[in-house]
Amino acid sequence: MATHEQLEYGTFEASLERSRQLEKDIQENPNKHRMLTGDRPTGRLHIGHLFGSLQNRVRLHKLGVPTYIVIADYQVLTDRDTYENIAENVLQLTIDYLAAGIDPHDGKTFIFPHSHVPELNQLLLPFLTLVSTSELDRNPTVKEEISAAGLKSVNAGMYTYPVHQAADILFCKGTVVPVGKDQLPHLELTRTIARRFNSRFAKEKPVFPEPQALLSEAPIILGLDGSQKMSKSRNNAIMLSADEDETAKLIKKAKTDSERFITYDPENRPEVANLLTLAALSTGHKPEEIAAEIGDAGAGQLKKVVTESLNEYLRPLRARRKELEKNLDYIRDVLRAGVAAAREEAIKTLDEVREVMNMTL
Repeated sequence: MATHEQLEYGTFEASLERSRQLEKDIQENPNKHRMLTGDRPTGRLHIGHLFGSLQNRVRLHKLGVPTYIVIADYQVLTDRDTYENIAENVLQLTIDYLAAGIDPHDGKTFIFPHSHVPELNQLLLPFLTLVSTSELDRNPTVKEEISAAGLKSVNAGMYTYPVHQAADILFCKGTVVPVGKDQLPHLELTRTIARRFNSRFAKEKPVFPEPQALLSEAPIILGLDGSQKMSKSRNNAIMLSADEDETAKLIKKAKTDSERFITYDPENRPEVANLLTLAALSTGHKPEEIAAEIGDAGAGQLKKVVTESLNEYLRPLRARRKELEKNLDYIRDVLRAGVAAAREEAIKTLDEVREVMNMTL
């Protein structure tokens, strides 16, 4: 590893500027890019996923960007002992994607579980030779995930997952990866691996592009406790699959504060501001405007406004979701088609990799 430059994670400001330039290019040349995105199948998606990332993926997909969506089932094994519900969660994730507006029949959108594309995973071995253990030690995202999971012993799967994620992105030669600020270190490692591979094995004709982060401008959605990010594991989330009555009950229990007059003040009144943000995202109005309309009507009226606007906004998605849940054979067909397309792409990439590494027969 001494021959390689040391990995630098760079500044957030530099990443943000690259993201802005990337967004402009996507608007002008959507077919020039390939998007890789995905989730872990740990359960159904909630409204934090919808407003924080899923809507942005749907937007890019509808612009015409070729899209690969990986359901990272192997990653579930890195920090959890349970695996019984993985297959069911893969189906439910796919239902959430389709209900939110992803069209798997446009000829350039493919949804697939990671474990069904063995050629993709064969990239892991050469990629591991391109990074040092000290660089993996320094990855701040892995440190945070280990801390969040409360792990006292870290398995090698968790430790090397950023390299596995590089294989996820580079197998299809992804150029666009929609991420939040916390995922930037993973992507920077992917960019470094692509650069090092090309420098070592393919100087004359690079095999891999260096993918760019597309940073979402969507606000972080806090959970109904108002103190931390919305999460299934923290029991502070509203699932996309929840019905209107369940949504109303959850919002009724949401934390606010003791002040009756409603104002939008994210720094000093985060719980109230979060509920106003949900209403704003659901209606298209500014949170300050919604706050002004509620005024001294208090938290009860705020929760009523949020409940009505959120249920109205989610009604079409939930209707599509119910229909999709009735036809799991169709969902499985979507996944099988995605696996076939992903494997075809992975085989081509792996053939190129073997050729430049002088491993062809």
